[in-house]
Amino acid sequence: MELARLKLIFLFSFIILIPCLSAIAEADEVWRRRAEEAMQTTEQYYDPDPVAVASNLNMKVLDLSKQTAARRGLLNAESGQCEATNPIDKCWRCKENWAEDRQALAGCALGFGSKATGGKSGKIYEVTDSSDNNMENPKVGTLRHAVIQKEPLWIIFAKDMNIKLQQELVVQGNKTIDGRGANVHIANGAGIRLQFVQNVIIHGIHIHNISPASGGMIRDSVDHVGNRGPSDGDAVSVFGSSNIWLDHLTLSEAQDGLIDAIQGSTAITISNCHLSNHDKAILLGASDTFTEDKKMQVTVAFNRFDKGLVQRMPCIRFGFAHVVNNDYNQWEMYAIGGLKGPTILSQGNRFFASDNKNAKEVTKRMDCSPEEGNNWIWRSEGDVFLNGAYFNASGDLKKQIKYELNDVIKPAPGTEVERITKFAGALVCKPGQQC
Repeated sequence: MELARLKLIFLFSFIILIPCLSAIAEADEVWRRRAEEAMQTTEQYYDPDPVAVASNLNMKVLDLSKQTAARRGLLNAESGQCEATNPIDKCWRCKENWAEDRQALAGCALGFGSKATGGKSGKIYEVTDSSDNNMENPKVGTLRHAVIQKEPLWIIFAKDMNIKLQQELVVQGNKTIDGRGANVHIANGAGIRLQFVQNVIIHGIHIHNISPASGGMIRDSVDHVGNRGPSDGDAVSVFGSSNIWLDHLTLSEAQDGLIDAIQGSTAITISNCHLSNHDKAILLGASDTFTEDKKMQVTVAFNRFDKGLVQRMPCIRFGFAHVVNNDYNQWEMYAIGGLKGPTILSQGNRFFASDNKNAKEVTKRMDCSPEEGNNWIWRSEGDVFLNGAYFNASGDLKKQIKYELNDVIKPAPGTEVERITKFAGALVCKPGQQC
């Protein structure tokens, strides 16, 4: 009965909200079916004990921190060898044969997006052409042709590329976009769209100077072309999707958000990214009425939020955000915000405030009374606050978990964040060498 009720709610939301939120001009039967399937996937991957997921990530961070303190076996880049500074990077970065076994990356995610497999077990698709000229029948060898295929694919790039997307890039599920070994920029055009899909990994590319696109007839799979409305100008838009991992991206300057995850999206990890020079960084949930976003669970780990960012690092509605070992440098309004009673667990981050006396607070609660906001569960543990920064904690986290807080293993302390996030953003990787 409950599942049937959720189906009706989700489908009703789809019919009413899709025309303005999803850039679909006509909600045809293909997209209705995808919406229903996405709702079922959200139910499947929602974790009723999110703190246990956070604890698992904390354990791995702490283990690596102890190993690093005991021995500096991985030397720095200046000596010709790599330095893995967090457990995700340790999984793959210092292997000289990474290019021969690219798909091993799929086992390296941590946090809520740890089940993302991307194109694992699929064929390698090599992008050889940077053009994006035909929206209805993309040219073989282009990125657009690669992402519309139905089977799992591990997408790589034959050379350095600057790709200007004429319309948003609608990606099918079970895909990895792997920029390692090339200097890949998606810039000066539209952004990337993950809509009603699962198992997508995007790794090692630059996305910047993204602008809205007009929409029109766009092929979104090998067997479907649909009329899409204008896109918003997000760098990466995640809509009704799950098992998503965004890693080692360099993001800046988009018309709307750098990363938006909305409409029932869940099981997401955003890690090792470098974000700068933008107003709205990361939005998790866009509607005050779409209560299914209570199932949204997102890990934000090992990222560098650099100068020129204003707000939303992230801003979340309804759901659960684990924000761990990130470096925040001089936000202009606030760093972490929320609406509609989300749960925020902030652990081992470093917050360096700007000199603006009105922008010292890390947190911002919106559209609520002080009494209501004080009941929201926002917890800060092991964070470091510099230049007057402070975190306004609230709520009682013990009421929301199944075991004592002492069982939650701490992440690396905030004092280590500069080292942990040292290599955030797209890396320079050459086949046959450590990254």
